[in-house]
Amino acid sequence: MKITVLNHQRTYSTDTKAVKRLAQAFGLLAQKRTPDELWQEVTIHLLSDATIVPINQAIMQHEGPTDVITQRYDTTPGEPEGLIGELFINVERACTIPRKKGWTRQQELALYLAHGFDHLTGADDATPQQRAVMRRRERGWLDLTKDYISGLLRGRTSRT
Repeated sequence: MKITVLNHQRTYSTDTKAVKRLAQAFGLLAQKRTPDELWQEVTIHLLSDATIVPINQAIMQHEGPTDVITQRYDTTPGEPEGLIGELFINVERACTIPRKKGWTRQQELALYLAHGFDHLTGADDATPQQRAVMRRRERGWLDLTKDYISGLLRGRTSRT
């Protein structure tokens, strides 16, 4: 599977190579949920509150910022069959939303990434039960990949 990471935000210093390594690990875990489906390509867009708002409006018809948006696409005729996906990840939200004691912004960003990959498998979180199942699976993925998580973010950059 080809993974591309595009950093469209400049507020938080983000190690795109570390994000790609973690995405590759989540991709392998996600593929185990869909063993009969080929995964071709996943593009990850790292965004801020401001840059995710128009995407959230266009895709989800929701106003304001959100944490992660997942899109699955069918291949076009002539392309190899398989999943093509896009994840729109809000780095700013991961860095600014308070979490329980001991939950880092790196873990929050990793959770958004895991959640996006979980949705790419077809998992849905429309009901409380579905949300609980997804969250358990995603926390398991975080436990399996904890060595990849600490280097995702280096800190806040100065605004220009």
